[in-house]
Amino acid sequence: MPTTSDLLQGPRVAVRRVRRADHEELAALAEESAEMRRRWLGAREHTLEAFEAFLARLEQPTHEGFVLCLRETGAIVGGVNINNMVRGTLQSGTLGYTAYASTTGHGYLTEGLGLVIQYAFDELALHRLEANIQPENTPSLSLVKRLGFQREGYSAAFQLINGEWRDHERWAITAGAGRGGVRRGGSPG
Repeated sequence: MPTTSDLLQGPRVAVRRVRRADHEELAALAEESAEMRRRWLGAREHTLEAFEAFLARLEQPTHEGFVLCLRETGAIVGGVNINNMVRGTLQSGTLGYTAYASTTGHGYLTEGLGLVIQYAFDELALHRLEANIQPENTPSLSLVKRLGFQREGYSAAFQLINGEWRDHERWAITAGAGRGGVRRGGSPG
């Protein structure tokens, strides 16, 4: 069930901006996926107040937030953020993304993240996207490799998660890098 608020559509997934009405569905998905996500993202609150703070951050010109929805039903199957966008001579942003326990393993995040990359390069005029991933997070590493990201380095004690400073690998893709294997329709190449 595609909607007029969809920014891009792939064969199975549509991308749209996150909105206030998504709170209940996102909170339920996060709750059911808490154990799967805790190791990589840390414990998070799913209150309305926390969601409102998230939406306020997305109102800043340095952040964009998207949900990935099934085209047939509109059900949310993932989320992608572009954070800390820098304009001027850099034109870059940092990606954050999430899958949910009930929807993982179907390729939805691969398709949806490919669409967001396309949107970032075409509509937001970004040149570079970076993803920072814990070395043990093999599903996430496989995802960015599938989409054509290149490993650029290793950042020791990069991010505080669950009270511990965690190391991360730094992966990036640029607009001139052949779209990271993403064809115009948003499906992996």
